[in-house]
Amino acid sequence: MAEKADFEGIFARLKAILQEYEPALSVKSDEPGNYSLNTPFSETYQKEIYFGSVQIKKDQVSFYLIPIYWYPDLLDDISPALKARLDGKSSFRFEASDEDTFAELARLTMRGAERFREAQYI
Repeated sequence: MAEKADFEGIFARLKAILQEYEPALSVKSDEPGNYSLNTPFSETYQKEIYFGSVQIKKDQVSFYLIPIYWYPDLLDDISPALKARLDGKSSFRFEASDEDTFAELARLTMRGAERFREAQYI
């Protein structure tokens, strides 16, 4: 298992992926080990919609991406390496740094944000 210091580095790298969307989304949590974004207020749902987050857990760093829950077809062409990190329907777990997988996750996040824009949630 990775050391806690490694988790902080993984957290920082995954947080950077989500931070690219701050201009269009709202930060709901930005504290050590927990960073979360929501959409603006949705007229359809009469509330903000949770977009994603990254959290340091006891034994992993979790990256949550709600667009893949709403649009599971976004996962159709992900690599086996990223698929192996899928934990449930909308989260990925990391115990170690993996720049190739981080890059693919960044592309997946971009595609998820595009789908939310098309649906006018962003």
